[in-house]
Amino acid sequence: MKPLELLPVSSAKSSNLAFALLWLPAARRRDAMLFYRFCRTVDDIADQPGLATGEKHTRLEAWLHAVESGLPSDLEGLIARHAIDRSLFAEIVTGCASDIGPRRFRTPADLELYCWQVACAVGLVSIKIFGCRDPRSETYAVHLGHALQLTNILRDAGEDAAQGRIYLPQEDMARFGVEEADILKRRGATGFQALMRHEAGRARARFAAAVPPQVDFKPLLPARIMSAVYQKILDRIEREHFPVLEKRVSLSPREKAASTLGAFFRGF
Repeated sequence: MKPLELLPVSSAKSSNLAFALLWLPAARRRDAMLFYRFCRTVDDIADQPGLATGEKHTRLEAWLHAVESGLPSDLEGLIARHAIDRSLFAEIVTGCASDIGPRRFRTPADLELYCWQVACAVGLVSIKIFGCRDPRSETYAVHLGHALQLTNILRDAGEDAAQGRIYLPQEDMARFGVEEADILKRRGATGFQALMRHEAGRARARFAAAVPPQVDFKPLLPARIMSAVYQKILDRIEREHFPVLEKRVSLSPREKAASTLGAFFRGF
């Protein structure tokens, strides 16, 4: 893949977000999928196992430079159509670039900055594409971005550990007596359950704070679907007592459909 080449559409459809975007009107759906392809492209550069570290940095630096000097024409058209703050694209690229090496976060505040870059910035671009008008939708997007990313971090703890990544704040790990080796070797330490409950509480607080403003309730349907699906994932992780070091918890298609329909019919 060339440095500024987006993933093809067929490679950017298998995720909860892509599923949620299907509920948008056609024109907005096309723009949302274009933006999603951008996000997947830069994220995949950082995660691609067969790509040398130096090449990953080179490709993401090329994207970062393009944000300032001119992105591919379809992305420039997207920015113009929806009056999007282009600095948000830079935040997303920077956040993905920080994933190239093994991750560590000293404090919850350090983790919050990362979540803002890779999730909240995505949400702030998305609400523009969705056609939101109420400034409170920005607050909603930020809270929901944190909630979704924190849930991702819990769900993917084992997979991340296999790549040498630990997204749990070191300050919290020390508080509950969990060592890095416990996570990297994917073994549940004595305080692991308490640590997970604490981190799940952070996600729950963000979900609770993410209240969609009524005027943008319908345009925010994809975001509300994401919220419903990820809260169900968090429910399952908690109900199964955080088996995240052994497996990746997910929903069945039926459960995902039920969450989607619940979010859809709440708009009427």
